[in-house]
Amino acid sequence: MDINTEKISVQLNKMKIKMNTKNLLVSFCALAAILFLVAGVSAAPSELATINSVEVDGMDVSGNDIAVIAGETISIKIAFTALENASNVKIEAEVEGKKVSVDETIGPFDVEEGKRYVRTLSVKLPYELKDQVSDDVILNIKLWNGDFRTVYDDITLRIQRESYKAGIMSISAEQSVKAGEIFPVDVVLKNTGYNDLDDLYVTLRIPELGIEKTSYFGDIVAVEEDDDEDYVRGRFYVSVPYSTPSGTYTIEVEATNDDLNVLKSRQIIVGNDFPSNVIVTSSTNKIVSAGEESQYSLLLVNPTNQLKVYRIVTEPACGEANCNLLVSADSAVVAVPAGLSKSVTINAVAQKEGEYVFNVNVFSGEKLEQVVSFSLTAEGRATSPVAVLTIVLAIIFVVLLVVLIVLLGKKPQKAEEFGESYY
Repeated sequence: MDINTEKISVQLNKMKIKMNTKNLLVSFCALAAILFLVAGVSAAPSELATINSVEVDGMDVSGNDIAVIAGETISIKIAFTALENASNVKIEAEVEGKKVSVDETIGPFDVEEGKRYVRTLSVKLPYELKDQVSDDVILNIKLWNGDFRTVYDDITLRIQRESYKAGIMSISAEQSVKAGEIFPVDVVLKNTGYNDLDDLYVTLRIPELGIEKTSYFGDIVAVEEDDDEDYVRGRFYVSVPYSTPSGTYTIEVEATNDDLNVLKSRQIIVGNDFPSNVIVTSSTNKIVSAGEESQYSLLLVNPTNQLKVYRIVTEPACGEANCNLLVSADSAVVAVPAGLSKSVTINAVAQKEGEYVFNVNVFSGEKLEQVVSFSLTAEGRATSPVAVLTIVLAIIFVVLLVVLIVLLGKKPQKAEEFGESYY
């Protein structure tokens, strides 16, 4: 045997060894797969029950001809016979659609072999019909515990849209606005029903502010067809009164026609640097002496972009002779330019001792803007400087008068008469 023949023989032996190794590896993998399959089959749980019937809203599902409405809650009644004694049993009903799945589970409970049972689940169906008015979904039923399992699946249900329904998809507005501003509110409506919607009206309200606006949105087709869209947009312009206090308010949007009524709301924040057009800049409760004049200050604010004319009406309007409280304003009519303010002084005089309460009414045109209450306590009549001076002068006059009388009352002494003496 030459050298080349010996080399070829060695290579053939190596190839045989490799082939035997591969065959052994393939055989081992096949054996492992068989063992795994057997183990899996042997580990599969036994049947827990025989499902005798399934009803959806009282209708048997065996015909696969049941129709349900999207968004509604359906009742699923399951009758079964237990094949084992089992504890901690649960039942799950799952509705599978193309985009959304929902499920509901009840239990745990116990069953005994050979006994019949009925259990009922409630499942809320999804709103998942986007481009069609109806479609098929699959209902699956499962009974199980840790040791046993029974499945009843692939039950076909026809899910369809509600006959007439619209969804308010969005209410778009600024998160916060200022009192006196005009701001837009955009509303998007979508037809989520089975049929077209005709003559749709939309109303926007802010109940706390007494705001209400209605607009005609027209017709909306049930599904998008050619150039017709199954949604519509609209815009409202809302003016917030200047007198609106700062706070959070609710925007309500209601869509109506002859077949439906749908309502949705959102909140908006209103800010106001001047929550009142009338600001009290002095104490509303004063203690003075009877007859002394008290003064109260009001600041009239005009936050608008137009001239405002305020009218001041005081109470009581005392003109009677027996009125013990006299109230007046230094200006009965006040014109305030846009964006500015003016001060008004209220004068009050109590003629007698006592406690008094009076109101000042501020009108803008014929509208009562605000009523401001004041109180006054009169303790004792004060002596004015004029009265004091008068009394002092009177006393001086009396003194002088007395002195004069005394002086006039004194008689002069007679002079001694001296006669001539003659010696």
